[in-house]
Amino acid sequence: MIAVQDEQKTRLFEQMPVAQAVIKLAVPTVLSSLVMVLYNLADTLFVGMLNDPIENAGVTLAAPVLLAFNAINNLFGVGSSSMMSRALGRKDMKTVAQSSAFGFYCAVFFGLLFSLLCTALKPQLMALLGVTAETYASTDGYMLWTVSFGAMPAILNVVMAYLVRAEGSALHASIGTMSGCLLNIALDPIFVLPWGLDMGAAGAGLATFISNCVACGYFFVLLYARRRTTCVCIKPSAFTLRREVVAGVCAVGVPASIQNLLNVTGMTVLTNFTAAFGADPVAAMGIAQKISMVPMYISQGISQGIMPLISYNYASGNVPRMRRTLTFAMKISLSFQVVVALFFFFDSEFMIRLFMANESVIGYGAAFLKGMCLAMPFLCMDFLAVGVFQATGMGGKAFLFAILRKVVLEIPALIALNRIFPLYGLAYAQLFAEVILATVAAVVLVKLFRRLSERRTAP
Repeated sequence: MIAVQDEQKTRLFEQMPVAQAVIKLAVPTVLSSLVMVLYNLADTLFVGMLNDPIENAGVTLAAPVLLAFNAINNLFGVGSSSMMSRALGRKDMKTVAQSSAFGFYCAVFFGLLFSLLCTALKPQLMALLGVTAETYASTDGYMLWTVSFGAMPAILNVVMAYLVRAEGSALHASIGTMSGCLLNIALDPIFVLPWGLDMGAAGAGLATFISNCVACGYFFVLLYARRRTTCVCIKPSAFTLRREVVAGVCAVGVPASIQNLLNVTGMTVLTNFTAAFGADPVAAMGIAQKISMVPMYISQGISQGIMPLISYNYASGNVPRMRRTLTFAMKISLSFQVVVALFFFFDSEFMIRLFMANESVIGYGAAFLKGMCLAMPFLCMDFLAVGVFQATGMGGKAFLFAILRKVVLEIPALIALNRIFPLYGLAYAQLFAEVILATVAAVVLVKLFRRLSERRTAP
């Protein structure tokens, strides 16, 4: 049975036509990402049905903290999965097992630590998020379940999906993620709306907590059922602080983690600027951001889906297959982004109206969405470039892109545009940053593949 599994993995990574391999790996990841979009939209949608901007603002103001989960997800999920796929390419099964165990147990520990710190430092955290007396109760209720109780299961189920995907089991990784997301969507109206438990934003948080616990349960059952064939190992005996494993995971994971911390910083700056204009703009900004996540998550899903294929072929020296993989992924991602961006731009008011029947919020949200959706075609280039860097262990380049995006470009643009065009200029800061980054990404990727090709043909 193990030999059959190894043969199937080898065929996927080495022999299957590139388009078929990309579709096999990326489609389940994209479907998972689409469900993640629905999951992110669900809280906003059902809390929005209350037609109370304060409840909706509570969900929006807590968003940077939930985004901070990705710092740990990427540190141990992206880092460990990249290490695993490269080790598979070298046929180094010991490192595969140790890398997965390291990622798993570190996710558990740091998830619990995150919950503890956020709960102990809640007053300071609320002030940092821009929470006012008006929005305190709704934000606190939402964060009780999603952060104080829910950080560890939320982080762990994402990390476990990365580990399962690293060995080419993209479908199972996506099923695990989707199981939690679909349950969250089903539970939201029951916990949030007046005909159910009428808990408002706190109910959305409770639904999220339960769904993440269920997703973790799926992965535990999966690993137990496939314990004789899977490369993913979560046995305590496999956990190690061996220098090669820790350094290999952190070389990719730390830059990816810092990248997400910078995303949190950017979102915190954005919500603080928006909060100065009142609850309606905050609610509108939150809705527009969630809608713009549809194309963003799909691009991210394609980028994450091809990472095991890029990692494996990089480690085995198959540069032409790497190039064909990236080119095919770029074509489908960019085409989709352009179509969706055009739809969102011309139907922005309709999209906002789906979430809230407040005319003030609709007016603000439509203006915000027009600016945000224009950045999406350029963002897909950035995602693909960072995905290649992470897959090949070039964490430094991924970190450089994160610094460029947030510190050098987007945050200064937020400050400048808010002064020139108060409030409405905020929605165009990402477009400014991504146009420049997309150009840089194209240049860097061309040079990278040229260098890899020269190294391959060198005597």
